[in-house]
Amino acid sequence: MDKTIRVFAGDCTTTFEGSDDQTQRGRVVVIIKPDQTVLVHDTDGYQPVAWLTRSDSITVESDVGGFGITARAGEQVLRIIGHEVTGHAEYPVTEAGIPVGRHPKSGESLIQTGNMITVINSDIKYPLPKGATVQDECCESCGLPMIEATAGERFSICLDRECESLDDAVRERFDDEWTCPDCGAPMQIIRRSGRLLAGCSGYPACETAFAIPTGVVVDVCSCGLPIFETSRGQQCLDGTCELLNKTDEG
Repeated sequence: MDKTIRVFAGDCTTTFEGSDDQTQRGRVVVIIKPDQTVLVHDTDGYQPVAWLTRSDSITVESDVGGFGITARAGEQVLRIIGHEVTGHAEYPVTEAGIPVGRHPKSGESLIQTGNMITVINSDIKYPLPKGATVQDECCESCGLPMIEATAGERFSICLDRECESLDDAVRERFDDEWTCPDCGAPMQIIRRSGRLLAGCSGYPACETAFAIPTGVVVDVCSCGLPIFETSRGQQCLDGTCELLNKTDEG
């Protein structure tokens, strides 16, 4: 995907063909975003006077005298004819997110967008474990920010998985801590299909495995597995367990 925004300005005729055909003329600014969205803005209000979201194709022709833009999305067509050019430029853009520090080697800003930390002006990305938060302190080994991730207990680890792995921290703490409810073998921390699991050490003879909740172990369920305190309340390691908060009647 092209990571630039293209901007055209001038006296334009804009024609939209679709569910509501319309033609307009005026001095406008045309913005072509990296996701192939085309916006036409005039002087009135915040909403574009014409637009086409995530076009299938965009054709741009320009010279010193004018420009022509045709964007298509299915049966919809947006055409902009620039009769007089007052401006034309391209600007590099990145995602915008919450600043969380700087990369120790490049000095570029680190930003958080959802569950991803990105280095501005770079393709370097660091995925965050679910529910993890970036801390103020930095890793003593690599200089990247530390994060707090919760998987059975709260772990303070480096943002870079290559430097310090959440899997290793959880494995060191909880390997063989719990017993498989189906065969009685110790359970070990594994990663399968992108998920962190407590799986039976008797695999493949026993295929019992449970996803590790984002929470802290606070008790033991009547079924023998741990209870986690999560943002949604208490949860047994076995998410289908019906014995949570129930006691044996003897």
